[in-house]
Amino acid sequence: MTLSHRPAFLPPRPKRAPVSRLSLFVAATLLVGAGAATAQAPASPSPTVRLRGTVEAATATTLTVKERGGQTVALALPPTLVVQEVYPIALKDIRPGSFIGTAALPQADGTQRAIAVTVFPESARGTGEGHRPFDLQPQSTMTNATVADVADVTDAADAGKGRTLRLKYQGGEKTVTVPPGAPVVTFRAGDRSLLVPGASVSLTAQEVNGQPTATRINAGRNGFALPY
Repeated sequence: MTLSHRPAFLPPRPKRAPVSRLSLFVAATLLVGAGAATAQAPASPSPTVRLRGTVEAATATTLTVKERGGQTVALALPPTLVVQEVYPIALKDIRPGSFIGTAALPQADGTQRAIAVTVFPESARGTGEGHRPFDLQPQSTMTNATVADVADVTDAADAGKGRTLRLKYQGGEKTVTVPPGAPVVTFRAGDRSLLVPGASVSLTAQEVNGQPTATRINAGRNGFALPY
């Protein structure tokens, strides 16, 4: 037997299951929470991870969130943290000229069916313009665009009146049906007083100097559950 051949009695090495960025991030978070030594900062910026869940605890410098998958994540809160309050508005508040973002599911006829809609304040017009995959649900998309046309439509599936929106963005357009009952929200500047136990949050985070750190947090007030 030469060294270049594998002995016949050795079983093949099992294939390792792929590890998601979220799993790695949560694993790193748990290590930090357990008092593990802080790793040296990477040479390049770490990837940004989106987390959704509810606040379990907060201090001036830390936040503990129970992520929607059931994992508990401990995060540092930097002085530069941005907090925004997300709150509900009415479907009729979506008008021609509004700049919106909508999470949606593709339909067989080529249109999109909204899961939820965010109406951007004027100061945020143009944010993330375009159409892309989104991580809310399998096959879900996100379209950030200007509303060109609005039409009322009776949604037979929901036995109520929704709206059809024709959205235009640079390089394309989409038709989106917003069914009755789909959450419609907007946001405004918030502060850390929103970060109370039980608050619904959606946040972006990344490792900073080896420590999982929240960079931007959207939060609901008084029990309002964020749609995404």
